[in-house]
Amino acid sequence: MPMSPRNRRIVQAILYETIAIACVAPMLVLVFGQSPLSSLGLSVTMSSIALAWNYGFNALFERWEARQSVKGRSWPRRAAHGLGFEGGLALILVPVMAGWLGITWWQAFVADLGILLFFLVYTVVFTWVFDRVFGLPQSAQAVP
Repeated sequence: MPMSPRNRRIVQAILYETIAIACVAPMLVLVFGQSPLSSLGLSVTMSSIALAWNYGFNALFERWEARQSVKGRSWPRRAAHGLGFEGGLALILVPVMAGWLGITWWQAFVADLGILLFFLVYTVVFTWVFDRVFGLPQSAQAVP
């Protein structure tokens, strides 16, 4: 059953962030030595920010994608999607991480690079799996 673009973005963002919290919170405990409660709090905060960014970025990406003459989601287009999403998110999250962890922005940037590497792969794989399960969005479908 096809979903409206809005509903598709909501379902995608919620699934994406739920899985992300389950992966990131334990990682924060191990890597940053934070307490489980603090790590969960930071993970939920980052995911809440990412959820809003996910919705907005995907709306903009799909608007751009709909104007492209070549339809479908090639691996280069998926990589551009992942890089755009993660790059924009890093600009938002570095100050949050620095403040929460009590580290410099440079240290937060370096720490975020590790998280970015995980999420770059995660974003591309998640989006591919999501598209396989739910089908391509209208913006990526060829006109019959």
